[in-house]
Amino acid sequence: MNAKLFLHLFLSTCLLAATTSFAQKPEAIRLSQREIRFDNNWLFQKDSLKKTVQLPHDWSIEDLPNQNDSTIIGPFYKYSPGKEQSAYTVGGTAWYKKSFTLPDLNNHQIHIRFDGVYMNSDVWINGHHLGNHPYGYTPFTYDLTPYLSPAGKVNTIEVKVKNEGLNSRWYTGSGIYRHVYLLNLPTQHLDVENIAIITKQDTIHVNTTIPTGTNMHLRLLDASNTVVAESNTNFLTTTNLQRWSPDHPYRYKTEISLQKDNITLDKVIISTGIREVKIDPKTGLLINGTHTLLRGACIHHDNGLLGTAAFDRAEERKIVLLKENGFNAIRTAHNPPSPRFLEVCDSLGMLVIDEAFDTWEDEKTPFDYSRYFRDHHTKDLESMIRRDRNHPAVIMWSIGNEIPERAEFRGVLITKELIATIQSLDTTRLITAAFNNFGRGSLKWEDADAPLALLDVAGYNYMWGNYFLDKKRVPGRIMMGTETTPRDLQNAWNHVEGLNWIIGDFVWSGMDYLGEAGIGHSIHASQDSARLTWPWFNAWCGDLDITGEKKPQSYYRDVVWRRSPIEILVHSPDTTNEKTSFWGWPDELPRWSYPEHVRKPLKVKVFTRGNYVKLEQNGEVLATKETATDLTATFEVMVKPGTIVANALDRNKKPIGVRYLVSTSEPAAIALHADTSIIHADSESLSYINVAVMDAEGNVVPYADLKLNIKITGPAVLAGAGSGCPNRMASFQQPTLTTFRGKGLIILRNTGHKGKIKVEVTGDNLKAGYTTVSVK
Repeated sequence: MNAKLFLHLFLSTCLLAATTSFAQKPEAIRLSQREIRFDNNWLFQKDSLKKTVQLPHDWSIEDLPNQNDSTIIGPFYKYSPGKEQSAYTVGGTAWYKKSFTLPDLNNHQIHIRFDGVYMNSDVWINGHHLGNHPYGYTPFTYDLTPYLSPAGKVNTIEVKVKNEGLNSRWYTGSGIYRHVYLLNLPTQHLDVENIAIITKQDTIHVNTTIPTGTNMHLRLLDASNTVVAESNTNFLTTTNLQRWSPDHPYRYKTEISLQKDNITLDKVIISTGIREVKIDPKTGLLINGTHTLLRGACIHHDNGLLGTAAFDRAEERKIVLLKENGFNAIRTAHNPPSPRFLEVCDSLGMLVIDEAFDTWEDEKTPFDYSRYFRDHHTKDLESMIRRDRNHPAVIMWSIGNEIPERAEFRGVLITKELIATIQSLDTTRLITAAFNNFGRGSLKWEDADAPLALLDVAGYNYMWGNYFLDKKRVPGRIMMGTETTPRDLQNAWNHVEGLNWIIGDFVWSGMDYLGEAGIGHSIHASQDSARLTWPWFNAWCGDLDITGEKKPQSYYRDVVWRRSPIEILVHSPDTTNEKTSFWGWPDELPRWSYPEHVRKPLKVKVFTRGNYVKLEQNGEVLATKETATDLTATFEVMVKPGTIVANALDRNKKPIGVRYLVSTSEPAAIALHADTSIIHADSESLSYINVAVMDAEGNVVPYADLKLNIKITGPAVLAGAGSGCPNRMASFQQPTLTTFRGKGLIILRNTGHKGKIKVEVTGDNLKAGYTTVSVK
């Protein structure tokens, strides 16, 4: 028996053993649409656990069995293989199974598309092995048609997912964590992955191939669905089309119909943004002729309390939060994002650097993608480009992050190969990669010149100090900071604003993420370390925490980016042996409530671009100080109940901005605020409810770390509950949370039914908080 056949029989036997005890009512699929969401009611089995789940699903964020408050807390296991890198969560091997029936196909084909499975998945339909897909971040599609049962008979699809060993430097999640779709395709159909829409001024070119004997009909519709252009060729021409830009993300719809003998066989509609991107070392980055600086955030793909489950609302919310906090660009570190992520970026005007890989041939962790790169990288890169090339938000492809072998001969060859692969599918976008300094052997930064010369834009990770030197050494190089620490923001941004050949800067990171525990810490200890261990579980280096709350470095960014004239932070009373890490920020907050430190001095730091800062306390002027070159003025102020006010003054000492902090009284009540009052009746609809502990005057009490209880009635279940605290481990799926700095977050998921959701949150000696969300 050959090895391949033996492996197939072995896997089939394992599959049978794993799923025979599952019982499921088949879902009757209606073939009324070209694309049918296939997320409902999957049977899930891992070890002895068996249950029905709704996709997207991440099993690593779910509570583990045998909870004990010491080594197993919520989803966290002290001795997990990934330890602090994977947020002390557990992967393993699990199975998904779904049964369904189909009507008569009428000569149509049925394909299945997985938007993302982490990782190393095998898929079967009715016992037939369709294939294996190792990479956890790229979509893949299988043709089910030859193996389907007759109309009305049961079909069973089974998916085996293996997330084993230390295979990433951050939290990946586990399972079918993005959407799954059935594709209902006529025999002669359009291949969406093979459609490239190229826009230039007022011309739209649709590049694709169609079946012999058919023709293509195009229509361009505006935002009101009015037809503005129509053609029987592969291009559309009209006048006065609106441009897509970060400030005006206008989109048209390109309707592509496949026709034969005046009969429409197939039709797809692709959202289309018309924009022109140019780059030059003398003028910098121009979008539609407008000079644009990339105010960037690097973000990983998880959704905080939900793990990596890519619910549409979760993907939307994080982009909204980043946009609201001044970012206009995202680097998808270090892998392709979900389709919904890019759709939202298109709609909100968020520019994207779409990154393919964190590793090539050389490993960074023992079981990472380097094991599969040689055999799979071309297919995975092509998959990313084909899927994402019609998104106007995507302005740049990144072929890798901090690749160890990038400057070696084989690394240069791989660079050339990856660039050639991209350019065979898309010649309209820039290509970059993120380079850090070499940490091994005798290689120097200058040894990266050869691969950097192949790129349109050189990505600098933590190397902003080389910008000016490299411009002299390598004339014509265009650069950007692909990763910069929060504390280096001002220095890096000064270069971006002052030098045209530096087009932007991306902070590590825009939001906190699970894994790489504590890399952004500020602790009080005799010794420091790069990462922190149990009970730390999130990176704590983001401008926003995992619930979306603003952190101190974000206030500083507001001043550096001229979004705010002045901000004020107060350092915590404890300054003994404070150790702030490379990605960290000192322990300071916009807070003036320290009831245990009344009549004791605290350090108050004010950020402003004004020339002077005047600080007042309870109506009394304490001092006026000149602003230092790092945009700060520092004061020592005695803690007293009341208010401190910071006034920014110009060179003539005229006011240009003001901020104040007020002390609070004791916790008195709980306040709830839902992000929306209405959600759709859909089992994937989410509602985010912000929780705050308030004093009697209606102020958030910033020192209130209190345990609260959650009660939900109506058509919803708890999808997640917790806070932004990086080192207080707890379940995210139980109806309780402990606030952090007076705040917490509840995430509800609709059950698919209409009605009214009521939420009540209670706590000891606190007035309860209530809110309602309508489901329509």
